[in-house]
Amino acid sequence: MATQIEYDGKHIKADDFKGKKVIDREGIEYGNVKHIHINTDTLEVVGITVHKGLQKDHFLSRDYIDRFTEESVLLSSAPIRIDSQVVDIDGHKVGKIKRLHMSVDTNELESIEVSAGLTSSRIFRTSEIWGVGDKVILRQTKDQYKNP
Repeated sequence: MATQIEYDGKHIKADDFKGKKVIDREGIEYGNVKHIHINTDTLEVVGITVHKGLQKDHFLSRDYIDRFTEESVLLSSAPIRIDSQVVDIDGHKVGKIKRLHMSVDTNELESIEVSAGLTSSRIFRTSEIWGVGDKVILRQTKDQYKNP
């Protein structure tokens, strides 16, 4: 028996969303739904696992989901992903995200690890992030991060 979720006043099977596109407000496609995660006590959707090609699967919490449509899952905001480019507040390249650090208890993002050259990396707390879209934008300039 498949778990039911509601969209537009209708009840549908969660299984029907496997393989549907995951898209943000800017039209950027993040992959396809692999799993829908449901709280066993409340039977509410708590998130989805998104799969894209050969890359790792990504979990997106319910906070990112705006709504389910017949053909896709629409996101309310762009998620932070591994390999996303990171720039400073002036748009200068800082590096690429190589690891996401999640809270063990809440599964919420706590910080990102950004590659800074071939062998080094730097960790930025989520409070240091100004915005997320095609790129992750930090709150300060590159020079301010180098010389705190």
